[in-house]
Amino acid sequence: MVQSLLALAPTLLVIAFFLLGPSNWSRHQSRARAITCAFVAAVALRYMIWRFTETVLPYPNDGANFYWVWFVFIVELLAFSEVVLFLILMSRYIDRSVEADELARPFFARPESELPSADIFIPTYNEPLDVLERTIVGALALDYPKDKLAVYVLDDGRRDWLRTFCEGRGAIHVTRNDNAHAKAGNMNNGLRVSSGDFIAVFDADFVPYRRFLRRTLPFFLDETIGIVQTPQHFFNVDPVQSNLGLENIWPDEQRLFFDEIAPSRDGWDVSFCCGSCSIARRTAVDMIGGFPTESITEDLLTTLSMLNKGYKTRYLNERLSMGLAAENLTGYFVQRERWCQGGIQTLYLHNGPLRGPGLSLFQRIMFLPMSWLVQYLVRFAVLLVPIVYLWFGALPLYFTDVADYVSNQIPLLTAYFLLMLWLAPTRYLPLVSTAVGTFATFRMLPTVLSSLVRPFGKPFKVTPKGSGNEENQFDAYTFTWIAAFIVVTAAGLLINIVPETAHIEGSFSTIAALWSGLNVVVLVIASLICFEKPRRLLQAFKLDEAADVDGSAGRLVSLSLDKAVVAVPTETRFKSTRVTLNLEGFAPLQAELKQVTQRRGDISRSGDQRRYYLHLHFDLRGFERDKMIIKLYTGNYSQEVPDIDKVAVSVNLMLRAFGRTRTA
Repeated sequence: MVQSLLALAPTLLVIAFFLLGPSNWSRHQSRARAITCAFVAAVALRYMIWRFTETVLPYPNDGANFYWVWFVFIVELLAFSEVVLFLILMSRYIDRSVEADELARPFFARPESELPSADIFIPTYNEPLDVLERTIVGALALDYPKDKLAVYVLDDGRRDWLRTFCEGRGAIHVTRNDNAHAKAGNMNNGLRVSSGDFIAVFDADFVPYRRFLRRTLPFFLDETIGIVQTPQHFFNVDPVQSNLGLENIWPDEQRLFFDEIAPSRDGWDVSFCCGSCSIARRTAVDMIGGFPTESITEDLLTTLSMLNKGYKTRYLNERLSMGLAAENLTGYFVQRERWCQGGIQTLYLHNGPLRGPGLSLFQRIMFLPMSWLVQYLVRFAVLLVPIVYLWFGALPLYFTDVADYVSNQIPLLTAYFLLMLWLAPTRYLPLVSTAVGTFATFRMLPTVLSSLVRPFGKPFKVTPKGSGNEENQFDAYTFTWIAAFIVVTAAGLLINIVPETAHIEGSFSTIAALWSGLNVVVLVIASLICFEKPRRLLQAFKLDEAADVDGSAGRLVSLSLDKAVVAVPTETRFKSTRVTLNLEGFAPLQAELKQVTQRRGDISRSGDQRRYYLHLHFDLRGFERDKMIIKLYTGNYSQEVPDIDKVAVSVNLMLRAFGRTRTA
């Protein structure tokens, strides 16, 4: 009993620290973050010392198992290195919104004729019109003097219909004879035909908010600033949210990076360009010879090249654009494999983190692609360790006593999870976050290995977006790997729990049983992501505005480019399914009434009567459609990022897993 209490003491100390300290501190204060991250680093260091001195060095050289012990330790050492870099990074946080306010006053105090000119680059290859029209129309609607603004649609698809669309709106359609160097080459061609002082880049599926230039340009009063990056927000759900059935209770996967990690990187002056939703100083781009073409992630390499010349990147954590997240698993992996390969490519380049001439030691370390190199190997090892033990009896360490294990590893896991829950309380949940990473491992680990061997072996691939990308798929490759690991882990566990079939010498490890069980749970959640769900291309925005349907007053509660939902009193009657919808700022819209619904217990604003919800479909064309794009996508509304509802997430996952099991 006493020994058990002593083993739990370090974990209780960790819990006490978080209860007395971080739970009472602001997570956005750098001093509080530094203390907390230093504490977690100390716990991690204590664990690694114990691992090396007590569980690795004493292990006898008895053949294959000796090398297995060292392999597992080296993987843990790599994980420890990544965690330490992460802790250093997250020990700072900066919010530049106040700075943007202060800089805007002197920047825009001068006459409009003295403001710098800005070019908007929209590189495109094969995106359809239903994707491109939002971006082009939104860029043309930016709140900036029109004689200082030019929108360039850089069309590597050389499409006549796109030229016609651009000419009709006032955008400049640009093509070239070949597609050399993909996106970077396309933008370099744009540099040759444009002359603006600043260049804002928006991928074909990202719509800038009208205030984008007014919030970002003032930072360039500092002549050392080469790029200002803003976060990427989305008006659709990503495939992880969708396939897990967590659309309204789980944030998109990139929120952790853009909301938490990116501001911390900026606090250390190691922020980097993410391509879309960024703006660069033309003289800085010219200084580095244009957008770098050596890597398929030209954005990251642009940052490194500018750092070599003394320019910095700033990060303004404000929602200043909206775009399409990867719409299915095909796009999800195309995107992430490109990011992974591009990050690893920088290790081999003259302007990368290892060889870049103007980088400090700290910058070199912080731009190493450690996350790509380490995270998937670690996740794979976590799945593999109990299997090797269950089937071959090979321990991953020189096992001394369960109490030692509890005394050293449990405090580390507790400290790390509590840290993440404190740093990102609405963006992180251990079990689900682990499952998402595990799901990606089976495709991403081969990409990591192939990129290390042949970093330039794969060409640039555009993430598929928009219409023509509707196919619902089942990720059979990943599911097969996940199912195999579930079967092998569960079978090994069952065989060794039953005394008659157990083949592990000595007493069966309780820790191995718990580890195996947890792996199975994580894998089951990961398997759910493999099943694609139907998606809707044009996402609706939630509103609460006055609307009129055939003279009857109502409330507009939902609106997209082709549909509106209007709440009206239940006594409202219509003579036909063809109705007229009147919205402020628009000519009367002829709409088709296709459905009437009613929500139980809904109370109207004016009284206690129930409401009908009219589902109205319409077809906007030309400039009326452009007006609707500007209304919906340029900053008046946003798809709110949901905070994590931990209970709802748990219930939904259990129901979904049970449903999949019954279907199977």
